[in-house]
Amino acid sequence: MRRRIVAGNWKMNGSRALVQQLLPPVSSELASLDNGVGVVVIPPALYVASVLEKAGAGLEVGVQNIACQDAGAFTGEISASMASDTGCRYALVGHSERRQLFGETDDQIAAKVSQAVSHGLTAILCVGETLAQREAGAAEHVVAGQVQAGLAKVAAGQWQNIVVAYEPVWAIGTGKTATAGDAQAMHAAIRQELKKLGAPADELSLLYGGSVKADNAAALFAQPDIDGGLIGGASLKADEFLSICRAMPGEC
Repeated sequence: MRRRIVAGNWKMNGSRALVQQLLPPVSSELASLDNGVGVVVIPPALYVASVLEKAGAGLEVGVQNIACQDAGAFTGEISASMASDTGCRYALVGHSERRQLFGETDDQIAAKVSQAVSHGLTAILCVGETLAQREAGAAEHVVAGQVQAGLAKVAAGQWQNIVVAYEPVWAIGTGKTATAGDAQAMHAAIRQELKKLGAPADELSLLYGGSVKADNAAALFAQPDIDGGLIGGASLKADEFLSICRAMPGEC
């Protein structure tokens, strides 16, 4: 059975006060959830230690970015081994903001995925098309290429540490959301692409991201190939984030 996951990406938001305000109610409420969802918080690196201190038994923690290298003279970078050493379980890789704003290439993203899984982290590979690419009818082609490139270095025994998050670029932080049907179609296409790569595609979790909120989460999570969500702004509000977690269907 694929794991259902709701991961909150804080992006460059947060403070010690937010950690103190947000984590206790989220952690305490997780114990009451009976739908089997795994909940992950991915704060800015400066707050990882604070989040780990406040995280209850049911809450996992990740980092928003890792280096292509394991160690060395790379000022400002954080390695996968460091993230693992602190207690993190997940690492975001290839988020569209990293691709677009910081010029991350397919080769760099593949190297980061390799670093993550080699150090026992679960890499959440982010993929997604722009509005122009979707309107040109190239959405599936673009996403397939990102999946192929990003996972090119994954070895046969490492697939259990791979999650793919589909985030259409045009829906991130815009208030626009892909319809449940459109999101499902892309997730199904991603699963087929994973099969072509030799991955155990039916066992890997696929997440949807892009303005997921409490009022649309249930429809998205009800789709057969959507196993959870990568949540942005809504993850900064305890009530909203918990409502999204509760929207996950219970285990069969």
